Amino acid sequence: MSFTPHAGSGKITAPDILSRKNSPEPKSKIACVTAYDYPTARLLDESGLDVILVGDSVGMAVLGYDSTLPVTLDDIIYHARAVRRGVHRALLVADMPYGSFHISLEESVRNALRLVKEAGVEAVKIEGGERRLELIARLVEAEIPVMGHVGLTPQSINALGGFHVQGKSADAARQIERDARAVEAAGAFSIVLESVPRELAAQITAESHIPTIGIGAGPDCDGQILVFHDLVGFGTQHKPKFVRTYANLSDEISRAVSDYCADVRAGQFPADAESYHSAAELREHLLAATRR
Repeated sequence: MSFTPHAGSGKITAPDILSRKNSPEPKSKIACVTAYDYPTARLLDESGLDVILVGDSVGMAVLGYDSTLPVTLDDIIYHARAVRRGVHRALLVADMPYGSFHISLEESVRNALRLVKEAGVEAVKIEGGERRLELIARLVEAEIPVMGHVGLTPQSINALGGFHVQGKSADAARQIERDARAVEAAGAFSIVLESVPRELAAQITAESHIPTIGIGAGPDCDGQILVFHDLVGFGTQHKPKFVRTYANLSDEISRAVSDYCADVRAGQFPADAESYHSAAELREHLLAATRR
């Protein structure tokens, strides 16, 4: 599969993403998707994505939790290290999970440094606006690029009372605007706008000097992000309105496993062509596999 690098060697960096906002050249939208394991990350990277996010959505998409709140920093590091091995072109960003940046600035910076040093991520994502201004500035001072996240912030689900569209009232919209301005002022290189009215997202995008990445925020943002499992219809129980499913892997996997079970029970798998006929043949196969 081929792709056209955005610039230079093709490796995308946080400054590259930031430069998309004010580039005099015709600019394309920024494409972002989540990943939580090596094979998925490799396929996504080879497909030409700009940003791959190791999101705390791993809690709901992979680990079976009802929210992102139980996800730990060690969980994110574990999954980010696997994703890192598969990513060579896209910018690799990781969520700072709930509890990893809420106690003190010093501990928060230390936790972000762990993501960079132990997992090899190139930027971190922080939920929250005005209240995170000092933290974002401290991380930027520590030379850790930061992606902001305002609107619906899933880590605040208990305070928000559920997964609801944010910014519907005039006061709520003004607060999201203030949050976005604070994230930009603190030095973030981009900002996620989640589950806000299209008109509000368009206004923030027009006024912002950093790229906006939408999820449930309409088409006027500078880029879009989706959870991988939603995008490919893999194991998702609820499909939000903003999701477009580009494949249905759940049905394909169910069909494949059902066919496998039927073949095994009928004695049709493995066939002669799928069997080894000598120890020498097996050894040659194993050696070939190690050379790949």
